[in-house]
Amino acid sequence: MGALRRIVLALLAATLLPVLVLRWIPPPTSAFMLAARVSAFLEDDRQFRLRYQWVPWEEISPAMKLAVIAAEDQRFGDHFGFDWNAMAQAWQHNQRGLRPRGASTLSQQTAKNLFLCRSRSYLRKAAEAYFTVLLEAFWPKRRILEIYLNIAQFGKGIYGVSEASRAYFRKPASQLLAREAALLAAVLPNPILLRVDQPSPYLLKRRLWILRQMRQLGGTAHLAGL
Repeated sequence: MGALRRIVLALLAATLLPVLVLRWIPPPTSAFMLAARVSAFLEDDRQFRLRYQWVPWEEISPAMKLAVIAAEDQRFGDHFGFDWNAMAQAWQHNQRGLRPRGASTLSQQTAKNLFLCRSRSYLRKAAEAYFTVLLEAFWPKRRILEIYLNIAQFGKGIYGVSEASRAYFRKPASQLLAREAALLAAVLPNPILLRVDQPSPYLLKRRLWILRQMRQLGGTAHLAGL
């Protein structure tokens, strides 16, 4: 039992320490970025270039913050990492054999993107839940959203709202307009197939839906509750 206890304590320390450090320090990379680099190396993709530049909360357009909440997790400010209602609705939807629908919150997505791989195993889902609890316990909501916006993928090799804003709109993230922020948020379910620079009719329709949701949430005043 002594050896088992030491192993458990070592695992707790190994997972808790980076969460505590990243509460104040910008992450230099993420698990998803590292995986992208490895994949490009193994495929000998010499055209691949990873773009990532941290930008603090104050230098991100309020419209961008609201857009991802409207698109991905409208109860973000109210839950502790898990939206049980959305999960139940997604399960019922998927049971009917319709197009699969996810219910991951921004907290879960941040935990997965930052620390884990893309596998769909039960072990990965358990690790995601564990890290989600840690993030909610030790980070304020603003920090979770700040890191999510900085590590989310917006295109091939493009990570974070700063690089996405410069790549697609040639402006800093602080100057993003609502329609631009909504378009960036619209690609988040699949930033490889859904392209900001070549928006499909589906993507443009999704942008309009996000803009409506942003208004229904009360505009950027909604962020005051975070």
